Amino acid sequence: MNLCRGLFGALALLVLVCSGCSSSPGRPAADAIPVDPEDIADFGILYAHNCAGCHGPDGKGGASIALANPLYLAIADDSTMRHVTTIGVAGTLMPAFAKSAGGMLTDKQIDVIVRGIRERWSKPDVLHGQAAPPYSASSAGDASRGLQVFGAYCSSCHGPQGRGGPKASSIVDPTYLALVSDQALRTTVIVGIPELGAPDWRGNVPGKPMSSQDISDVVAWLASQRTAFPGQPYLLSDKPAGEPQ
Repeated sequence: MNLCRGLFGALALLVLVCSGCSSSPGRPAADAIPVDPEDIADFGILYAHNCAGCHGPDGKGGASIALANPLYLAIADDSTMRHVTTIGVAGTLMPAFAKSAGGMLTDKQIDVIVRGIRERWSKPDVLHGQAAPPYSASSAGDASRGLQVFGAYCSSCHGPQGRGGPKASSIVDPTYLALVSDQALRTTVIVGIPELGAPDWRGNVPGKPMSSQDISDVVAWLASQRTAFPGQPYLLSDKPAGEPQ
């Protein structure tokens, strides 16, 4: 009996000592143990580290389109958003984020981002029963007609040739056009840029919304303004490299 009591006491002491190890000096706290990046499933963390730099910390835009624009979310479905996030958009600022395409995120993490954007910033009744132009064009636009459409819908802000006007800057700047895809141009024409006061497809001419073909034609004209080598040209000089010009 005394032996049993002694063993029980030793066991109880061992349990007590072990339970105190979690707070012993030098032992890291539970929240200090590194988390495998693939296990992160919090939308706030994923958005802040992967999206906010271009789309704004609150989704209201920055270098790229505002994701907190309900009109954008009304025309871009989950499949479209997931596709763009997965593989990016070649030739633009949008990189591929999926591991399968060379990025850092798992498919589940991309789903968390897409679902979080939809849950936070979409408004089911934003169109008020109106039919918005489709996200993607069903046919190629006509650049020559696009200039006429631009004159009717866009020139009052951007100027007759798109080089800037009283209310907006140049829309044909070569560097800008080199950084955006045709789809990005179409999306911008449809949903506008609310943070800058740019109207959507319904607000350029009151009572006369742009048709899907109008938008396709404007995009075709804008695309035709791209240059082969955008940017500021280097000055020609006979002086060796490294010497003051």
